[in-house]
Amino acid sequence: MAEQKRTEALRRRARQALGATPQTFLLGGFGAAILLGAVVLWLPVSAGDSPVSFLDAFFTAASAVCVTGLVVRDTGSGFSGFGQTVILVLIQAGGLGVMTFAALAFEALGRRMSLRAQDSVTGSLFAEGVRVGFKASVHRIIAVTLVVEALGALALFLGLRSPDRNLAAMWEAAFHAVSAFCNAGFSVFPDSLVSHRGNFPVMATISALIVVGGLGYPVLLELLDRLRIAGKSATVDERRLSLHSRTVLIVSVFLVVAGAVMLLAAGVREPGGASGVGGDIGNALFQSITARTAGFNSVDIGKLPLATLTVLIGLMFIGGSPGSCAGGVKTTTATLWFAELAAWLSGRKHARVLGMHIPGVITRRATMLLRLAVLWNVAGVFILSLTESNGGWGNLRDLVFEQISAFGTVGLSTGATSGLSAAGKLWIVATMYFGRIGPLSLVLRIFVQTSPGVRYPEGKVMIG
Repeated sequence: MAEQKRTEALRRRARQALGATPQTFLLGGFGAAILLGAVVLWLPVSAGDSPVSFLDAFFTAASAVCVTGLVVRDTGSGFSGFGQTVILVLIQAGGLGVMTFAALAFEALGRRMSLRAQDSVTGSLFAEGVRVGFKASVHRIIAVTLVVEALGALALFLGLRSPDRNLAAMWEAAFHAVSAFCNAGFSVFPDSLVSHRGNFPVMATISALIVVGGLGYPVLLELLDRLRIAGKSATVDERRLSLHSRTVLIVSVFLVVAGAVMLLAAGVREPGGASGVGGDIGNALFQSITARTAGFNSVDIGKLPLATLTVLIGLMFIGGSPGSCAGGVKTTTATLWFAELAAWLSGRKHARVLGMHIPGVITRRATMLLRLAVLWNVAGVFILSLTESNGGWGNLRDLVFEQISAFGTVGLSTGATSGLSAAGKLWIVATMYFGRIGPLSLVLRIFVQTSPGVRYPEGKVMIG
């Protein structure tokens, strides 16, 4: 009896030390998936043309689980068929959300997840305060994911098939469909999609999968609900999309179009390179779509003009939308920041988006997330400038691009990834993890919020 009490006391203290919050489950789930994936990719059976070091396996697993796409060795030749399958599973787990993937595994085993774990799943996929059925929501999310990826794989197979390589085309189609929908950017082709930029079915399908995957599950499920009641007698309010969905759709379209126009003006063709489908317009549109989170490229990024890279950095920093596979600060965060700025400039007390008042607590969170993102990336560029000063990648342009790409879980690179030092690779891994989990989730877990016991006297300083 005494031994049992001591064991229970130890367990209780362990739970208190870990702080079993939803953030803990989220952080721990992604971390465990990365470590497990690294061990499996390190095995000889996963290696392709040469053995895989543990650091490279760890980097690849982190990039796959964080759906980034930065690679230190070519996916197609550097890993065997088994290794590529492991990468695909890690991408799917990271895209669905590791906790969603765990919920599916628990159900297959006939077990239930704890309420805190369920809270972590719904909290990472839906807005705070939104009440959703856990089991039904997980089922719908998985169903939507599998259906969209299956349709995408079929469309890609039709664009990649040829009489002498149908089996290879089937694998390439499945791999790229999952990678595109999960906004991962991994490719089994050595040049990403540069050699396929003249293939309209392939480029159009990849673009569509990236856009759909970057909208977020809350928006996708809401759109499906509106389609379901489209032919029925429903009220205007029932057919009307929520403010979140309308904001995401409008801002996403704006960023794709505006990004393409700016890229076209800056130049999207490498010196001596050929244009793809639709010429430079096609390249500009595709890179505007993929730069926000996916990481596929139809041109050689390292050979693009500095102005073009600047546009890409801006798109990568914003990223996709909440509840999606995308990274970055998110479309809604950028929107709220600009709405708050507009309110301040016009003398209004509160921010407004599409004619609706936004509570101050939400705009403050958006501002905090932006501050954390800027602080992390400034520190990241400084750290990379230290770790890579003696290597071949001391160019500030390349380091800034690499840092923002990792933070936005994008995967585009000017070519710096494979030349990073061991310390540089570890920092990029940390940045991919930070970008995928979300700055607020990580900070809320590390810094426990407590009520201050003392109020300090006010002070004034000059600004501006």
